Amino acid sequence: MNYQDILVKAEGYKKEMTEFLRDMIAIPSESCQEELVVKRIKEEMDKVGFDETWFDGLGNVIGRIGNGKKVIAMDAHIDTVGIGNIANWTECDPYEGKLVGDEIYGRGGSDQEGGMASMVYAGKIIKDLGLEDDYTLYVVGSVQEEDCDGLCWQWILEQEVPAGKFKKPEFVVITEPTSLRIYRGHRGRMEIRVDVKGISCHGSAPERGDNAIYKMAPIIIELRALNENLHYDAFLGKGTLAISEIFFTSPSRCAVADSCAISIDRRLTDGESWEGALQEVRNLPAVKEAGGIVSLYEYDRPSWNGTVYKTESYFPTWVIPESDPICQTLVEAGNGIFTKENFKLLKEQDGLEDDFMSVFNDGVVVDKWTFSTNGVSIMGRHGIKCIGFGPGHERQAHAPNEKTFASHLVACAAMYAAIPGLYVNKYSK
Repeated sequence: MNYQDILVKAEGYKKEMTEFLRDMIAIPSESCQEELVVKRIKEEMDKVGFDETWFDGLGNVIGRIGNGKKVIAMDAHIDTVGIGNIANWTECDPYEGKLVGDEIYGRGGSDQEGGMASMVYAGKIIKDLGLEDDYTLYVVGSVQEEDCDGLCWQWILEQEVPAGKFKKPEFVVITEPTSLRIYRGHRGRMEIRVDVKGISCHGSAPERGDNAIYKMAPIIIELRALNENLHYDAFLGKGTLAISEIFFTSPSRCAVADSCAISIDRRLTDGESWEGALQEVRNLPAVKEAGGIVSLYEYDRPSWNGTVYKTESYFPTWVIPESDPICQTLVEAGNGIFTKENFKLLKEQDGLEDDFMSVFNDGVVVDKWTFSTNGVSIMGRHGIKCIGFGPGHERQAHAPNEKTFASHLVACAAMYAAIPGLYVNKYSK
């Protein structure tokens, strides 16, 4: 495999990838409102020569290259969060797709439409250089990830695969931002709710009632203490919990609250289970004393095409060993592509910045995400291995003035084009 040819070809599509990403950024596409952006993606897939493109039953956009025995998939969720307080967007309009040198600004640039741009042009590179082999490659632009990570792939694996339209992949490359590092896992998460009941009465005589907010107060204190003592994993780090919301009901502001509820964002590290996490909360003395009800949230919002696919809000942890053949495929591809000689060539062509080249001075880095991805469903629920490599920085996710980098799009397109052939010819069984 000629890695230099792949990288040079990717560099040749830098302008097209950048403009494609800017187009996606310019289309608001919050969860459940992705129709226009998935149609724009399908248009680009068709333009560059994918063998087949379609929308599945949930509204994910899927492109196929090849029809070989080995099945590999790559995923980018193409929905975004909202913009938050517009006053915090001091560098750009969130939907402008502003380009300044190597920087591409706007909501979704890093999280994570940049990965989509690179995947589509990786398909073009595969076609251009004749890198097609005995594999089927699916490129997925997935929906609703920000609302319910993994739901999109639950649909694919539980509905599309049994129907025969989408073959079950051996592994999936997740293209969330990794700062051009290889990520082999992340913590899982749960959305937990705790409810307590009270009895309302007039606020002038609170002793006549049973204040649900007061009953919740010691639960909150015990949850804060529980967070400090959760399980620690040497690679993924510590499990955590945070109270993210609080609710109450009361007849009026002059009455004692007759119910109170809280939401808990629970992050699960390797070695923890969802059953155990629920039981830890149920075992708290204050929960028992208050008669608290501990439950998982359920997600049931319709997708952009109206499909409802209910699921419990449990998103399992996943991790693969660094020695796994899939991880080693990406390490070898990265070390073949990201050499000083190759970057010297690109610098001569395009003035590539030295700080970008310095990312790879010691070879590719293998690490993990802090947040969660669609891997919670692909590997966490369904046991299909995942690996991560994507443009942009994790810290840009959900931030105002979000940005990514055109040079990252080039690097990722080269990697995505090299992975399938290298895996099929050297690392697959």
